[in-house]
Amino acid sequence: MLVFKFGGASINSIDRIHNVGQIIREHKNEKLFIIISAMGKTTNALEKVAEAFYARRNEDALNLFEQVKNQHLTTAKYLLVKNYNACEARLNDFFTEVEWLLHDKPVRGYDYYYDQVVCCGELLSTCIISAYLDEVGISNSWIDVRDILRTDDNFRDAGVDWDHSETMVEENILPIFDDYPVVITQGFIGSTSDNESTTLGREGSDYSAAIFANLLNADSQTIWKDVPSVMNADPKLFTDAVPMPELSYAEVIEMAYYGAQVIHPKTIKPLYEKNIPLLVKCFLDPSLPGTVISKRPVKDLPPVIILKENQVLIYFRSKDYSFVGEHALANLYHVMEDLHLKPNLTQTGAISFTALFDDREEKLQQLAANAEQFFDVQLRKNLTLLTIRHFNTELLNRQLKGKSRLLSQETRETVQVIFE
Repeated sequence: MLVFKFGGASINSIDRIHNVGQIIREHKNEKLFIIISAMGKTTNALEKVAEAFYARRNEDALNLFEQVKNQHLTTAKYLLVKNYNACEARLNDFFTEVEWLLHDKPVRGYDYYYDQVVCCGELLSTCIISAYLDEVGISNSWIDVRDILRTDDNFRDAGVDWDHSETMVEENILPIFDDYPVVITQGFIGSTSDNESTTLGREGSDYSAAIFANLLNADSQTIWKDVPSVMNADPKLFTDAVPMPELSYAEVIEMAYYGAQVIHPKTIKPLYEKNIPLLVKCFLDPSLPGTVISKRPVKDLPPVIILKENQVLIYFRSKDYSFVGEHALANLYHVMEDLHLKPNLTQTGAISFTALFDDREEKLQQLAANAEQFFDVQLRKNLTLLTIRHFNTELLNRQLKGKSRLLSQETRETVQVIFE
């Protein structure tokens, strides 16, 4: 069995959806379990819906959601003839699920409503793709992943209940392959024991695919992307980026930890546990070799350059010039854990502690407010974090030319610099 994951870029146009169908057809002799993301920029659009709703701008939220509805209905009309009515009926069920919420008033935290709204994107895309495959003669079964993947209620970064999910896979997915060669479901989302929708973290469809690859004991997992392979830098930002045909699990974990967008940080562990190779292939040209990621160590890698923008640096300084000791830092880390905030970089001084975060305004405000009982707190926004693995001094200086460095850290393998 093979697990495929198609991201939003691979289904953001009619031609690309046709292309996905062709890729699936070329593997007609295999059992395929397929994870699909939301189409194009749908997740971004749904985030704006959630933000408007939470700000109590219900009419704006409904108008924004109407645009999402119309885009998906239009796509379905272009793709489908005989299967359109059935697809439209299923889409309308998902539309109603969100609209019912948008007519209400928020009484819970933003993250809860984010998940209830944003999860719709994957449900809509998979509904349309499944109907299209039926339309062109590729027999498949569509499932709602929320019936299979059980999580906790840590909304926007939910943890997986592996035992329950494994049981659901054995009872409800494996038997499907007796009748269908292809199973289609959603990435990025799951549900709690109370049937509340959850998400696994931004860009979490890679992780969803890895979860199912593990639970299904797949032969491999393939992530289909719009690049020839894993590159040593984002080719949209660095024109001299080069492909890396082979990587180790360990290297990819490091790259993901430092913010490389090619693979979700949690993806590798479920594959490593069962020694399942991860392939990164180009959906624009499937004949390209792509990248193979496995346990095998790889030497002589090129420098890997990672940029994270929209960073916030928070300075925590002792109020009475006493040393920043274990007790104060332990309290601070406890607050971060409660808020599910993970610093991208930290630095400890005699009377100060500095931490860099992705800009999640609501949570960072809570962190600052809670920390003020221990520290004087200052925030600095709109920063960029540069990370280079396997770096050299010439490359580092070239990347930082004309930049104002605020903080840097360096090991033998990796250098990180925060700049404005």
